[in-house]
Amino acid sequence: MLDSCKLKSACNLPFICNKKINTAGTSNAEVPLADPGMYQLDITLRRGQSLAARDRGGTSDPYVKFKIGRKEVFRSKIIHKNLNPVWEEKACILVDHLREPLYIKVFDYDFGLQDDFMGSAFLDLAQLELNRPTDVTLTLKDPHYPDHDLGIILLSVILTPKEGESRDVTMLMRKSWKRSSKFQTQSLRLSDLHRKSHLWRGIVSITLIEGRDLKAMDSNGLSDPYVKFRLGHQKYKSKIMPKTLNPQWREQFDFHLYEERGGIIDITAWDKDAGKRDDFIGRCQVDLSALSREQTHKLELQLEEGEGHLVLLVTLTASATVSISDLSVNSLEDQKEREKILKRYSPLRIFHNLKDVGFLQVKVIRAEGLMAADVTGKSDPFCVVELNNDRLLTHTVYKNLNPEWNKVFTFNIKDIHSVLEVTVYDEDRDRSADFLGKVAIPLLSIQNGEQKAYVLKNKQLTGPTKGVIYLEIDVIFNAVKASLRTLIPKEQKYIEEENRLSKQLLLRNFIRMKRCVMVLVNAAYYVNSCFDWDSPPRSLAAFVVVEDMLEDEEEEDDKDDKDSEKKGFINKIYAIQEVCVSVQNILDEVASFGERIKNTFNWTVPFLSWLAIVALCVFTVILYCIPLRYIVLVWGINKFTKKLRSPYAIDNNELLDFLSRVPSDVQVVQYQELKPDPSHSPYKRKKNNLG
Repeated sequence: MLDSCKLKSACNLPFICNKKINTAGTSNAEVPLADPGMYQLDITLRRGQSLAARDRGGTSDPYVKFKIGRKEVFRSKIIHKNLNPVWEEKACILVDHLREPLYIKVFDYDFGLQDDFMGSAFLDLAQLELNRPTDVTLTLKDPHYPDHDLGIILLSVILTPKEGESRDVTMLMRKSWKRSSKFQTQSLRLSDLHRKSHLWRGIVSITLIEGRDLKAMDSNGLSDPYVKFRLGHQKYKSKIMPKTLNPQWREQFDFHLYEERGGIIDITAWDKDAGKRDDFIGRCQVDLSALSREQTHKLELQLEEGEGHLVLLVTLTASATVSISDLSVNSLEDQKEREKILKRYSPLRIFHNLKDVGFLQVKVIRAEGLMAADVTGKSDPFCVVELNNDRLLTHTVYKNLNPEWNKVFTFNIKDIHSVLEVTVYDEDRDRSADFLGKVAIPLLSIQNGEQKAYVLKNKQLTGPTKGVIYLEIDVIFNAVKASLRTLIPKEQKYIEEENRLSKQLLLRNFIRMKRCVMVLVNAAYYVNSCFDWDSPPRSLAAFVVVEDMLEDEEEEDDKDDKDSEKKGFINKIYAIQEVCVSVQNILDEVASFGERIKNTFNWTVPFLSWLAIVALCVFTVILYCIPLRYIVLVWGINKFTKKLRSPYAIDNNELLDFLSRVPSDVQVVQYQELKPDPSHSPYKRKKNNLG
């Protein structure tokens, strides 16, 4: 004889047995719920009690992740310095079956570091009563330390059947979910995916001007301050200003808005302490929902939990065209849409929105012969498409080494010298995704409308790895805007790997530096041969030139202060490692500078070499037509009045900005295309729609 629960289940009635939910988040039920097709789960994250302390001050900065299966479906805000946080946040989640439990994870937020795990719990959705609000208390546990008391999380949930919803719609939305990993830029709720296909709604431009009367953290009564910014998963870090309490940064950072209502930017100020953990100076926040768009706001923010002020300029602008769609939805195939884009970047619209340089469309078609990352001999591949700070992801194709994505991504180009990066990862449940391969493609090297097979490279882009990826890329841009954009600073990336000490990298930089030095030595020998009259005609020509251009030079001696403080053994090790990394980076910068000058004259990037020739020709004509004293006068007036006309303008050097676009020898190798195996012969087709 069947009991009542089994009888109703056998009749396929949508109900739930009225059984108590275990406070540890596990289920005591034995009978699964009949599946009516689709459910709506409304969650209210109430609060936490007696959570674990993870910071040195005996507190934590907790936030909560909700996951179903492999997907993160909701992430709460961060409550700073609180072991009994109150969130009162609501989330609406669509669930297509109740076999997967709701997985709750609590983390302690550490800016710039890996967030600390604070406990987890499960909620069995099959044990919830339909259409009835339920208060749930979940006891947090650590699987590695089951005896530790990590506190509790209080929720209110209500499960509602949605029998009229289409499963096709559900699957389409699930394919657009962004996975929880270090590569995601912002978690999206399913309700957002219902409304729009755009992944970000606007840009927040922040200019960090200065700090005033910051707290002294060093024994000399000064600090070495820097500032960290965070909006969701987007992070920036300013440069370090040594030995000052009133730093002048003049740095600009761009964030993307993923929600129309804005968000809150967390700002923290730190003191750099070599060999030790950096000291905390203070914190403040910017509520973007309180700021009007298309307007620059000057903010003077008082630092909480510290001393001093930070002065910022914040500008919110409307969204640009960054979207994702299926391959069947191709914006450039539409004649009217294509003509609209071509008109938008025509030579006649030079001075209309100088930051909008061009339009990029990327078709991620498929990959073949990928590396097997799972023990089953398969992989779960997905693609990350990056252009500067714009990151978009495809869906995951499970258990496949020859996946087909057929996705179209579109971007607005702000710098034609940017590099498109396409990376293939293997999705792993509850772990960081495994790297499968990567390609880096400069926009100026793209051949429009051609489907190509790109050989995947390793992380350093120095050699091949297993597999090829098929892409079709189109670029439309305004050449004049692109040229003007070359003379202003490059956009900084907020997701970059920190430089680490590497014996191979250090040796390579030494070799590169040696080559640059040898060029200078050879030049010195050449000059010396002129003085020795090894070649009389050459020496005579050099004598005439030097006679006209001889100028007095002044030598300046710099003296470095020595640190007289005694350090422990561990601090010395950290200090030595930091010095080695600094030397490694300096060698790279100096070598790259010399290589960029060489590559400018070698026509490594024809666009830049032509731009240099045009600039030199224009400058020659100006010198011929206008006396030099007038040019110097105009240059001096502009230089001395720049701060009066634009007090918070970011200082830059146009020549250095130009050279920053020229690739170094290392980058030339990274951007070089590898020839695919003859067995990979993609079907190539040219299009005439881009001219």
